[in-house]
Amino acid sequence: MILDDTHEGGNGMTGRKIADFEDVEIAGRPVEILRRGAGRPLLYLHAGDGVEPSIPFLDRLSQAFRVIAPSHPGFGASPLSGLRDVDDLAYHYLDLIDALKLERPLVVGTSFGGWIAAEIAIRAPERLGALVLIDAVGIKTGSPEQRTIADIFSLTPDAVKDLSYKRPQPASPPADLDAARRIAANQEALSRYAWSPTLHNPRLRRWLHRISVPTLILWGADDRIVAPDYGRAYADAIPGATFKLITDAGHFAEREQTEATAQAILAFAGTNTAAAA
Repeated sequence: MILDDTHEGGNGMTGRKIADFEDVEIAGRPVEILRRGAGRPLLYLHAGDGVEPSIPFLDRLSQAFRVIAPSHPGFGASPLSGLRDVDDLAYHYLDLIDALKLERPLVVGTSFGGWIAAEIAIRAPERLGALVLIDAVGIKTGSPEQRTIADIFSLTPDAVKDLSYKRPQPASPPADLDAARRIAANQEALSRYAWSPTLHNPRLRRWLHRISVPTLILWGADDRIVAPDYGRAYADAIPGATFKLITDAGHFAEREQTEATAQAILAFAGTNTAAAA
């Protein structure tokens, strides 16, 4: 990756930039962050395959928001820094909100990032302006014997991709060695945080009533990783939450239906003063 000499002071930032990412320091932990746009802050929490600058969804959001998209510790070039579980990640992001002086940001989390976003919101709802969960994992529904989240850790990458998208996705080998390293880091980190129990916290659902900010839950109508009824259960557990299906999309609605997903978020933010402040 290409280094440049851009530096910023304050907020604990080291200022070193790597291509589209910049390195910052959050409570002593190095973190890579992608920033785009201007205006109201939007904290974007990525799915289990990491955040990449080429994702069109981030560009679309940056037309209306100041997007801050960190790589979770252990993902991309952000080191694990001793963090062990999603509880740690939730507190890490509260530290990040402090360090970057984000005033009640709109928090958007997709898939694994949605789980983290929900964990943040039950701990400190007063710190957020609003919450958007897109095909989020993180809760347990159904009986103990029922599997309501696909066991992605027991499947081949091709099988996971097939379940994740409504339309077949072309094979996309890593562009270079650095990209391959990022993919490997993302897979290892996701396994560390979410393998057992698979992609959920058995206690999370009971605390969702603590979320007191406007909440929008978006779901791909053809999601086969976590079905729409799982998303409806999420919405039912959060006071006042709105549930909306995104048609013609699987688990990554923001990728298969970028414009529809972005428009839903823009409409939601525009009708909630906490999100639009």
